[in-house]
Amino acid sequence: MEEVPQGCPGTGSAQAGRGASCQGCPNQRLCASGAGAAPDPAIEEIKEKMKTVKHKILVLSGKGGVGKSTFSAHLAHGLAEDENTQVALLDIDICGPSIPKIMGLEGEQVHQSGSGWSPVFVEDNLGVMSVGFLLSSPDDAVIWRGPKKNGMIKQFLRDVDWGEVDYLIVDTPPGTSDEHLSAVQYLSSTHIDGAVIITTPQEVSLQDVRKEINFCHKVKLPIIGVVENMSGFICPKCKKESQIFPPTTGGAEVMCQNLKIPLLGKVPLDPHIGKSCDKGQSFLIDAPDSPATLAYRSIIQRIQEFCGRHLPEEGHLISS
Repeated sequence: MEEVPQGCPGTGSAQAGRGASCQGCPNQRLCASGAGAAPDPAIEEIKEKMKTVKHKILVLSGKGGVGKSTFSAHLAHGLAEDENTQVALLDIDICGPSIPKIMGLEGEQVHQSGSGWSPVFVEDNLGVMSVGFLLSSPDDAVIWRGPKKNGMIKQFLRDVDWGEVDYLIVDTPPGTSDEHLSAVQYLSSTHIDGAVIITTPQEVSLQDVRKEINFCHKVKLPIIGVVENMSGFICPKCKKESQIFPPTTGGAEVMCQNLKIPLLGKVPLDPHIGKSCDKGQSFLIDAPDSPATLAYRSIIQRIQEFCGRHLPEEGHLISS
């Protein structure tokens, strides 16, 4: 049985579909209309659309500014280095869409074809979709309430023509709010491989990551593992490591041990990561020998191995 959102009044309540916590829920109309009403048809439409997508990975974080979008972008870049692997990157950070900048796609626009919205391509095998492509200026603020965000995510999942894709990476905003519930619930009838959760070493970040892990458990979203970003700084000259964000409570490693979830790896700070993102280029190509690049590649390999062990069940397989 599907886990209900936090604060859900329950289907038998007089507030079913009408309460504040119901705003943005894909099942809101069903609950408000009572028994016998049809569920949101988008759920079945998305299920059909996702039959051509083999693996679906959500990238989450508890806090903003921990490098989640940077990781999502480089996960996509790393997977797409194999020209036989088709990769899609979906940015559902509606209010802070940074993926167009990081991927070097600022100023690009979405085009519509008979089969839906066409993603913007970085390479022939790497397509991107973001609300940032729909804005007249990258400085425009997106001031939307939950239901409108929910509608945008529904359109992205239902109307984008990805074609046959090996990996769909969904870059989410920080926290556990409307966007996360919408993505999980709209994809509930498909096979989601799981979530990669991004943190930094200090306790103020880990506090919110524990909430993110709790969210995953509540909505039955598998956790692929945790990535510790900004995990020390290795001097390029003397090679000595310094802790810029001290792991006062043991960092992600101790947290993962306590919660019995995998630590996928630790990515050290490297100033070139920010420079590559600002230029819209792959840091993995710009700095192939950096300790951060080696860490990224190890983490990407572990994610691929996880997805290989958790293949979609029959009915969610990629179509031939």
